[in-house]
Amino acid sequence: MMVRTRFAPSPTGYMHIGNLRTALYAYLTARRHDGTFILRIEDTDQERNVPAALAAIYKGLQLAGLEYDEGPDKDGGYGPYVQSQRLDIYHEYAEQLLEMGGAYRCFCKKETPLAEDDAPVRRDPCRLLTDTQIAEKVAAEESFVIRQRIPEEGSTTFTDHVYGEITVENAQLDDQVLLKSDGFPTYNFANVVDDHLMAITHVMRGQEYLSSTPKYNLLYQNFGWEIPEYVHLPLIIKEDGTKFSKRLGDPSFEDLVSMGYLPEAIINYIALLGWSPGNDQEFFTLAELEKIFSIDRINKSSAAFSFDKLTWLNGEHIRALSLDEFHALAQPYYPDALNAYDTRKISELVQVRTERLTDIPEMLSFFEEVPDYEIEMYEHKKSKCDPEISLVILSGVVPVLEGIETWDNDHLFEVLKAYGQEKGYKTGTVMWPIRTALSGVGATPGGATALAEVLGKKESLRRIQDGIAKLKTALE
Repeated sequence: MMVRTRFAPSPTGYMHIGNLRTALYAYLTARRHDGTFILRIEDTDQERNVPAALAAIYKGLQLAGLEYDEGPDKDGGYGPYVQSQRLDIYHEYAEQLLEMGGAYRCFCKKETPLAEDDAPVRRDPCRLLTDTQIAEKVAAEESFVIRQRIPEEGSTTFTDHVYGEITVENAQLDDQVLLKSDGFPTYNFANVVDDHLMAITHVMRGQEYLSSTPKYNLLYQNFGWEIPEYVHLPLIIKEDGTKFSKRLGDPSFEDLVSMGYLPEAIINYIALLGWSPGNDQEFFTLAELEKIFSIDRINKSSAAFSFDKLTWLNGEHIRALSLDEFHALAQPYYPDALNAYDTRKISELVQVRTERLTDIPEMLSFFEEVPDYEIEMYEHKKSKCDPEISLVILSGVVPVLEGIETWDNDHLFEVLKAYGQEKGYKTGTVMWPIRTALSGVGATPGGATALAEVLGKKESLRRIQDGIAKLKTALE
């Protein structure tokens, strides 16, 4: 069997995390089995469609690296792949369903009560209309919807890859609308027709659709179609147990990218929200996931989204980049003042300490200007350093540094190490006040000599002299 999966978003907003995971799992399932991954746009809810959202879907998939094989711009022989362009198809199958008795025309107004208060479901009185009554209403041009005729007795059973076998009594199912009065199908009808006509073998969607699945299966049975394999995905929740939702202000995929997370790290993390590889490995590239992902290892329990875990994983992906790759990503975050320095050298220092790209500007702010700092910054118990010792060391290294011609990290380190040995200081004791004077901050992307190399001889000496002046003023 050729595996065919689909991602069928509605263009109603940006790609939220749940949507992204559905797309990812469908993509990985297709790739694992050398199958076909399809993009279908479900735009039948005309009132909620947002023009910019369609572009966001394409951009999101491109950012994520999820290349579809068939879609609106890649006809594989099953198009159109946009539901608003398939209205004639839905009308045709709705008429067939009416003829078979699997559906009926409902002329009720929205405010018309469809059931008594104690009834288990809303049964529509239009189920009982005779052919003559229906013909009269149609001739009178009364508007109507087409509803599914759910059997009043019996039960419907289906098997889901994640939740197992589920049985629902038909009496608990309502007669859902299939075709609206404006001629557009509902999601519940269009996706069944499209999944069959596009030969979808595996339907992946959120667990909130479990309750609707028996109604889908009854439609498949009405038409005599083969039922696809269902894979319902667990909820994604926040660490406090509430639902992770864009509507409640939680970030979308693009939001996370703008927050400094790499798309490949987000994809890696999203893959782990509901799926386990069966071992302790957590770092995966998309290519690795394509080889090992299996729907059999999707969990039933809700998955908690942790920003701490995502941030850690993002740092791992950043460190896995080549220097050239990281440098290209980091440069847009560099302040303009850094153009005076060797930014590739800066990238080399920053890469191992970066967890999010948006951390970079603050990490490098001292390159523009040393902030005003207290002399307590020169205190460092581990290095056995204090302001008095710092003043002595800084004053002593100035002539040493002035005499250096080869101004690079390795040479500077060896010269300053030798200076410390000569004066009876540990290397760390010499480096601490130099790093403090050069940066004025407690944590830097690199040690004293690495910073000095980037800043250059003239600027380094200027900053050290400023440090000496600050210490002298404070200690007088």
